Amino acid sequence: MRTLRLASGHSVPVLGQGTWNMGESAARKAEEVQALQLGLDLGMNLIDTAEMYADGGAEEVVAEAVAGRRGQAYLVSKAYPHNATRTGLVQACERSLRRLRTDYLDLYLLHWRGDVPLDETLEAFSVLHKSGKIRAFGVSNFDRADMEEALALPAGSAVAANQVLYNVRRRGIEWNLLPWCREHNIAVMAYSPLESARSEQQHLFDHPLLQRLAVAHGATPAQIALAWVLHQDGVIAIPKAVSAAHVRANRAAHDLQLSPDELTALDQTFPPPQRATPLAML
Repeated sequence: MRTLRLASGHSVPVLGQGTWNMGESAARKAEEVQALQLGLDLGMNLIDTAEMYADGGAEEVVAEAVAGRRGQAYLVSKAYPHNATRTGLVQACERSLRRLRTDYLDLYLLHWRGDVPLDETLEAFSVLHKSGKIRAFGVSNFDRADMEEALALPAGSAVAANQVLYNVRRRGIEWNLLPWCREHNIAVMAYSPLESARSEQQHLFDHPLLQRLAVAHGATPAQIALAWVLHQDGVIAIPKAVSAAHVRANRAAHDLQLSPDELTALDQTFPPPQRATPLAML
């Protein structure tokens, strides 16, 4: 699988696994664990989660999935903004580590920006990094102005990633955020690379162009949309999958090669932004 080298020096796969909405149903927990384990087997060893997801329940699912194979997994979790104080972030991290049953996170992110001063949050990240509890840190849902502010701070040069909403229909970050992140060697993690709500996904997957390209590649419209995200330089996609079939379909999308003509057709149908727009968030 193709990898992306982070500013921290670690190489991660460009296709990982998301866990939003996991851990909410005891009846589905075994299936969720098995899906994540299959993803690990297939090389999707980056698993993204957050203390917010199912109030920590998703982290507990991840813990079961990586039991006995922690060294194979690259674990990413995210902290609430209200926990991002000097002491609060350390405590939040420790709670996440307990739920994940590990003594370190590979990457720890601020879920979105809140009222805590950014320099205080970055200082807390630095403390966690120096103590060995996290190996790298970053942010989520930061627009370019937020990123510029972060990098101007003493600990800002260590920001390794920015996790944002990005897919073939939601391309606003291409105006100035994505190019800026590429320039500064900050990975962009694309959440909801296939949209989030089922109605939005169906609207996207029913598009005639995606259906035509799917037929041409012997694939599904969802795989074409995911292959497009994976084609973007400096981007890591973290789709969620619960069934084995869905996990395998996501993995197969990594190997789809879209031609220059097909990429042009996608640009014409789902055009890149023509002006700056507010950062889209879910």
